Amino acid sequence: MSHKDFVRLCLQNLLRHKARTLLTVMGVVLGCCSVIIMISIGIGMKKSQEQALSMMGDLTVINVYKTGKSRRAAKITPGTMEAIKAIPGVAAATPKLTAGSVPLTVRAGVGRRYRSVYLEVVGLDADAAEQMGYRLEEGKWKTSGQNHILVGKNFEYLFEDTKRPESRNMREPGEASFFDSRKSKMILEADTGKDDGRKLTWELTADGRMREDFAKGLETSMGILMRLEDLQKILDDCQRAEGKVPDRRKGWDNAIVKAEDISHVAGVESRIQKMGLSTSSMESIRKPMEQEARQKQLMFGCLGAISLFVAALGITNTMVMSISERTREIGVMKALGCRVCDVRRLFLMEAGCIGLTGGILGMGISYGISALMNLAAAAGLGGGFSSGMEELLFAAGPAKPMAVSVIPWWLALSAVVFSAAVGLGAGYYPAKKAVAISALEAIKRD
Repeated sequence: MSHKDFVRLCLQNLLRHKARTLLTVMGVVLGCCSVIIMISIGIGMKKSQEQALSMMGDLTVINVYKTGKSRRAAKITPGTMEAIKAIPGVAAATPKLTAGSVPLTVRAGVGRRYRSVYLEVVGLDADAAEQMGYRLEEGKWKTSGQNHILVGKNFEYLFEDTKRPESRNMREPGEASFFDSRKSKMILEADTGKDDGRKLTWELTADGRMREDFAKGLETSMGILMRLEDLQKILDDCQRAEGKVPDRRKGWDNAIVKAEDISHVAGVESRIQKMGLSTSSMESIRKPMEQEARQKQLMFGCLGAISLFVAALGITNTMVMSISERTREIGVMKALGCRVCDVRRLFLMEAGCIGLTGGILGMGISYGISALMNLAAAAGLGGGFSSGMEELLFAAGPAKPMAVSVIPWWLALSAVVFSAAVGLGAGYYPAKKAVAISALEAIKRD
């Protein structure tokens, strides 16, 4: 028999009892929908958790700290940074230098009348800043040239007007600021600690304004970001002014490392810890939540598989009944010279066709159900499956609507293939039974 004959016979036999075939297909549809929707809910839960955590910080960023002040303690030196950059899975790494121990003042305006004392000054490798997630609202950072900086979104509102009374010497966000940091000359001052009142000064040039992101640090809102080498030189000058000799062999207190992907974070963090350094990242929170989501996803998938197993029993029942009704037909096929393998192939094709049709219909219906669930969640009719994420979302600020159900292409395709495989598996016993029928005895039956 040709392939065309097999397909024609298969369709004729299935359409012979339309109601029974339709009910069997609907059983597969329900089973396939159950599998897809249940697993998609687990995937949606995982995506929601990752979205909530990403609002609190970059999931691929690792903060690195030196472990102590003893001579034997691991230090963050240029050599250490090169070793970290060489770790597989590291996209970028930079020391993070802050001027917290040195009181710095920024002055601006004619006669330096505007003054800011409480500000965060951070130094990073200029080439790594963008990779670390620092974004600009305006301007472009010139990585070459001394003391070129980026200012925080609300940087100008830190300044007070020294020529106004205290009740009216500050501006609130939303009001017009005293000056534009990108157009005004700014001077950074540091006390020398000596009685003569002499101060160290450096001229600053603001190239851009950062987008506010408290997950990155306070500098994105109320501070400045400058090149690592520039801030290091400023701090060294301050130490010399105090009569101290700068010792760069001590290295930096902390650094930031960015992994290429979430999947690399755990491995990179482990390698850094083996170097004797302390680390912190969102991985310690994400990992347990991911395991919980995976367990629930497995549980949902098992519940859906039970429905598909019930559908498989329906296919088996339909095919067994079909064999009982077509015993004489099977005998005639064998008497006319139809091979045993052809009889088996015909019944397996019918069972597989039922499974495949149910899988395709189930996939389409699942996408519709998933869209309705997500629309309901976005409209506030469903709470989603946040798994205790409400506090994190509240702390992180306003969030975008999270998908309750996410159906990736591989899940839909796998469900269709699995449904077809279930159909073939369910048709194996009926096909075997059909093959075992004797041709002569089958012809004698009414």
